[in-house]
Amino acid sequence: MIYMDNAATTMRKPKEVIEAVANAMQCMGNAGRGAHEASLDASRVIYDTRERLARLFGAESPKNIVFTNNSTESLNIAIRGVLCPGDHVVTTMLEHNSVLRPLYAMEENGVELTIVSSDPSGNISYDEMEAAIRPHTKAIVCTNGSNLSGNMIDIARVGEIAKRHQVLLIVDASQTAGVYPIDVQQMQIDILCFTGHKSLLGPQGTGGMYVRTGLEVRPLKCGGSGVDTYNKHHPKEMPTALEAGTLNGHGIAGLGAAVKYLEETGIDQIREKELQYMWQFYHGVKKIPNVKIYGDFSTERRCPIVTLNIGEYDSSEVSDELLMTYGISTRPGAHCAPLMHEAFGTVEQGAVRFSFSHYNTEEEVETAIQAIRELAEE
Repeated sequence: MIYMDNAATTMRKPKEVIEAVANAMQCMGNAGRGAHEASLDASRVIYDTRERLARLFGAESPKNIVFTNNSTESLNIAIRGVLCPGDHVVTTMLEHNSVLRPLYAMEENGVELTIVSSDPSGNISYDEMEAAIRPHTKAIVCTNGSNLSGNMIDIARVGEIAKRHQVLLIVDASQTAGVYPIDVQQMQIDILCFTGHKSLLGPQGTGGMYVRTGLEVRPLKCGGSGVDTYNKHHPKEMPTALEAGTLNGHGIAGLGAAVKYLEETGIDQIREKELQYMWQFYHGVKKIPNVKIYGDFSTERRCPIVTLNIGEYDSSEVSDELLMTYGISTRPGAHCAPLMHEAFGTVEQGAVRFSFSHYNTEEEVETAIQAIRELAEE
């Protein structure tokens, strides 16, 4: 199988990740729940992963890193944990449902919501974003990179807007963590939400969030913490404040090994290879008759994603044919990005997304180009 669905999850993981999970399954106890060696080993692995993620994202301290199951959980904690009835929040049409649905839920509870529109290429206007801010605006919530078009939002620029108006900036880095450098302090990000199973190359069921020092977020859940047992309330100290219950230690061990792999390999080198394959594919298919490509390819700075349609064919039919005839795995349909599909006029047809990994090869990309050429000719 030629795997080109890496924006959904990276299927191929570094061998170090697999080994770390397997080793943890054999010897890891429950972190913070005992003084025996198995528990202490778990605590060391988890803290080491916190340190690596703090370093990767430029956090003030490992205490600013909270572990969750994925970006969806992180975004729910962030959105539900800072917004209150009467607040106003700004977001964009580029967002995934992991941002939109929690915001819609908060809107039903009295939060005002403004959605910044996109142009036909899938880009937003920063002037429109700034103009949307009101006296009672609490936060801007936006993605760093669209999972549908691959277009990116300039987070440093949004950070300047947020800082100027004294509103919070919550960023969904699902598609960019592990691909592009992110420095939360330089970019003036208050909360960064990320998942482990995409470009961070970790296991599914891992993820986390960075929370700026001094920012209090209401916990989504409370319960066991391993400390302060007789307190009726969950501890307020970070990161325990947002980590009720036993962590996914086995997965975090794999995530730690994945981040170490990124450190040693270099995300710049990984990104260069992924973008090389993306551009190879894009240039190979862009002039094929009946092929329509979505997104802005006038800039080099984008996620390694190419999303397209062939004529009026349903995207699921095209994706099925790619798999059954050519052995190529892609993602059809709506991609949990309803507003972007409305902007592109693809609500009924959906679209076929190709997303690349540094584990792909030039030969695989050429096979994919040839497959699109043949399907477009039929």
